[in-house]
Amino acid sequence: MYLIIVGAGNIGSNLIERAVNDGNDVVVIEQDEERANVASAEYDCLVLHDDATNHDTLVEAEIDRADAVISTTDIDATNIMVMLLAQEHDVPNLVSVVHDPENLPVFEKIGVTLIENPQRLIADYLYHAVRYPNVSDFIELDDTTELVELTVTEDAPMSGQLLSTALESGRLPEGCLVVALERNGNIRAPRGDTTIQAGDQVTVFTDDTSLDDAVAAFTGSQ
Repeated sequence: MYLIIVGAGNIGSNLIERAVNDGNDVVVIEQDEERANVASAEYDCLVLHDDATNHDTLVEAEIDRADAVISTTDIDATNIMVMLLAQEHDVPNLVSVVHDPENLPVFEKIGVTLIENPQRLIADYLYHAVRYPNVSDFIELDDTTELVELTVTEDAPMSGQLLSTALESGRLPEGCLVVALERNGNIRAPRGDTTIQAGDQVTVFTDDTSLDDAVAAFTGSQ
């Protein structure tokens, strides 16, 4: 893909690295000279030290070729302007960071795929890492539900349990659903006749009221 990434700060740099390593053609636009120089030295991509809200800059970045424009600056007004300009060039995928929830309707009207408040996402992740040390990963789906990834321990209530009877027996809490299971490096979709084993890595859909019980069910602790 041909990607234009606006901003080479903390968020943008991680994105640039991932996109370049995956073999995409990447153009970075960064207004801060120091950040632009760092990105140019570190990543195998074209870096433009310029203002992405300037139409000529986007033309220089060959925006008409772009499969996606991703704006990662810490100023919503800048991100909105970049998205509007990209929309004028019929870029098929518009993606932006949004810092202030009050600006969400503007981005939604443009048709932008949103990355809401990355600072809050980081804070949530760090809190979960402390509150639930046995959770290896989590994805917050909305304000009340999330996906959590857990490794089943020997002493866990769910260890050795058949999924079809786990809910009835009370070992699997209400509001929990096992949506994926990895065993010996193989990922499978669990079924009713699947028996959970110690060492399995399970992905569990759960609501917030059941989260503590879900962690305890698969790891034996909260």
